[in-house]
Amino acid sequence: MFNYSEEFDHQVNNLISKGYPQLAQQTEEQFVSSLIPLKEKLASFDLKEKDLENGYLPFIVVVQINNVNLEKLVALIQKDGKSGVTKLFPLQTKDFQTVNETEIPNTRAYLLIDIDRGKETLNIAPNAAMKIIKESHRSPLTIEEGVAIVTHYPEYLMKNNCFSLLASRHPGDKRVPAIWINAQKQANLGWCWDGNPHTWLGSASCRHRIG
Repeated sequence: MFNYSEEFDHQVNNLISKGYPQLAQQTEEQFVSSLIPLKEKLASFDLKEKDLENGYLPFIVVVQINNVNLEKLVALIQKDGKSGVTKLFPLQTKDFQTVNETEIPNTRAYLLIDIDRGKETLNIAPNAAMKIIKESHRSPLTIEEGVAIVTHYPEYLMKNNCFSLLASRHPGDKRVPAIWINAQKQANLGWCWDGNPHTWLGSASCRHRIG
């Protein structure tokens, strides 16, 4: 049986090790205390053990730190001993906005529940993948959520199955953020065009957001 309590504690300890309490301007005790209500809410879900190979995660703790640039959080990602990088030129992470139909909890932290990396949307352009996700009654992920996932599980990035984040868009153009493994074997936050398919890039989604 999947032990959601141990998994929750593992993720919280990971955030502590990366300095998230200090970034959130909290003591470690305050940081942990603020997340405990989320742990209690997990009991109402029928969760399975994570399956990184097939792209399934039961849940991820997402911490919203409004006063810290997302680029700084990307740099805290460690994959194979290398820090994550952001390459969004000519844009920055702050230039992307959450699409209107995606509702993010208005809380300092929340849970993503039932996460899928998007194997079924490999080699499908983001615009087409969005339709598939919505028809499955799921939600695309934001740029912040993608960073949160790889912060906890950098190995979630697979050589032939990295993922786009369709719930974040740059207003007025066709750029869609995505996270992949670059030539230097780092987690790379970049962007692709919404009409271009890639054989190694799917579109990630979740079933619920719980704040």
